[in-house]
Amino acid sequence: MPNEKKPKTKCVEYLRHAEYYDMQSTFDELYARSQAGEIFENLMDVILSRENILLAYRNIKSNTGSITPGTDKLEISDIGKLTADEVTARVRKIVKGAKNGYTPRSVRRKDIPKPNGNTRPLGIPCIWDRLVQQCIKQVMEPICEARFSNNSYGFRPNRSVENAIAAIYRLMQKSGLHYVVEFDIKGFFDNVDHSKLIKQLWSLNIRDKELLYVIRRILKAPILMPNGHTEHPTKGTPQGGIISPLLANVVLNELDHWIESQWQCNPVTENYAYRENAAGCPIQSHAYRAMRNTRLKEIYIVRYADDFRILCRTKEQADRTLIAVTQWLKERLRLDVSPEKTRVVDVRRSYSEFLGFKIRLRKKGKKYVVQSHMCDKAYKKVKASLTKQVGNIKFPRKGRGEAGEVRLFNSMVMGIQNYYQLATDISIDCGDIGRTVNTVLKNRLKSGKTHRLKKEGRDLTKMEIQRYGKSEQLRYIAQSKEPIYPISYVQCKNPMSQRRKVCAYTAAGRSEIHDDLRINTFLLLQLMRAPTYSRSTEYADNRISLFSAQWGKCAVTGKKFQCISEIHCHHKKPKGIGGRDKYENLVLVLAPVHELIHAIDEDTIRSYLTALKLDTSQLTKLNKLRTLAKRKPIDLEKPNLTNNSHNGMTKETKKSV
Repeated sequence: MPNEKKPKTKCVEYLRHAEYYDMQSTFDELYARSQAGEIFENLMDVILSRENILLAYRNIKSNTGSITPGTDKLEISDIGKLTADEVTARVRKIVKGAKNGYTPRSVRRKDIPKPNGNTRPLGIPCIWDRLVQQCIKQVMEPICEARFSNNSYGFRPNRSVENAIAAIYRLMQKSGLHYVVEFDIKGFFDNVDHSKLIKQLWSLNIRDKELLYVIRRILKAPILMPNGHTEHPTKGTPQGGIISPLLANVVLNELDHWIESQWQCNPVTENYAYRENAAGCPIQSHAYRAMRNTRLKEIYIVRYADDFRILCRTKEQADRTLIAVTQWLKERLRLDVSPEKTRVVDVRRSYSEFLGFKIRLRKKGKKYVVQSHMCDKAYKKVKASLTKQVGNIKFPRKGRGEAGEVRLFNSMVMGIQNYYQLATDISIDCGDIGRTVNTVLKNRLKSGKTHRLKKEGRDLTKMEIQRYGKSEQLRYIAQSKEPIYPISYVQCKNPMSQRRKVCAYTAAGRSEIHDDLRINTFLLLQLMRAPTYSRSTEYADNRISLFSAQWGKCAVTGKKFQCISEIHCHHKKPKGIGGRDKYENLVLVLAPVHELIHAIDEDTIRSYLTALKLDTSQLTKLNKLRTLAKRKPIDLEKPNLTNNSHNGMTKETKKSV
């Protein structure tokens, strides 16, 4: 039907980036080969390919941590100023050009305060070393993903805290596993054994010796302490490094598979038929029913990075599991657990904590159902942080202003609600916090007989109406008219289980979450590979984004680009008067349109107008670009009788390719 709406395009950012740089097929091939058990001995060629390096730049640029400098004081914007060829050559030289091989610069140590008063050490590599790590991660991830356990949820594509909480809920309530063994590994990231990690990578068939050497050098990068002292680590992987989460999953993947071999993937299950549910998870009830008549331990693991829980059927199995896993971690991975934080919990009687939630089972009729809250530490931290931010609203910090502080408060409220709404009793927790926060708000924002909190203010956005529009607790700041989101206006959300069919490295798996580009991808890849001469990497990267955002069409005429020579990338504010290569300052237009934007001579303007035959709407768009480029707009009534005068600027019609 003519009025039928087109379905909304599904898009996952990192998958779209891989399409821009034609790396998705390479990653798919690595994943398939890893599943087939092939050995990888020549990965450095892929890692140091031009497309992979520029994709790494793109992925780091979109990360908020890219503006955090390392010991060299450089940020991602400093890399973006270089040309694509310079960036590619520099990365290759860093990895291969040194006399003694790759030698990363020192890692900047920063201590992050924890709620209990201690600090968490964070290691911030230099920006070039981060780029190298991102190049390695992009190639290693599909190989490792093919071999990782389905019970691991942390720092992996298409997996989240929500999936881990859903797994815990399901095992407790539906599977009837009432005993949870809580483990806490002492300083996991600081105690990873380097030699063991390299052996584990080798067992995953990553046997490129040059790559393993580079990874070993990353692990042994010197650490510059806050007091200026330099340490040379013999173990551990710095939190803050781009590749660290992937390496952490490699270390504990062995634990995942060992736990699974006790029950879920026990060889006995191969003797029984099974089927898959809608999520793609195998239902092996026939095998499990037979196995329960044996002395096998019925145990399941749910892991998020270094935080994991093991769920058991009986108290005896839980006690034996605690001892066995503690010994296994010590002997196989050379990791110690914290005795005071490692325990067995009967969730019918006590709460078990996991990922900021405290979870138990309560009796409901003849069944047990999940009941969960924010954990006590999180509850106190949230209340303290929101109360402190209310004080900042009363006395705004320099450079923020009242409206800025209110927006920061609102972002904190939304972040808290989005994360903790998985708790069944989140409305109770946020209600208690809300009463305290509202009391502080009323007291702090009261000035004499007047009050700065009002029931009316600016018009709400579509998102605000949908989320808070029906709340009677919504208030506005009198002066700025900004709304203050009510922390207590939140409902529980059922956590979504991880869908086994979703996979970033197969065409069928991606179709569940991502649609391929619906534009001329051949022309897009031509544009990506076209030389940029003296143009910056940022310019080249943003040019690709614009081609996709504009659906491969000219921004003025709306006509599809047919060949690479037609595509001109125009600076809205010319570089000669301070314009930059930022995305918002660029636009793709046809070559004659680009000429017309900068044209001054009347005959030239008349000639191009005659050839292009622009309508009123297109002329309006053209005039906006001419105004930004410091050219007089063309008269919409008499476009062929222009009286443009030269304002002293030179003609700028440099081509983008």
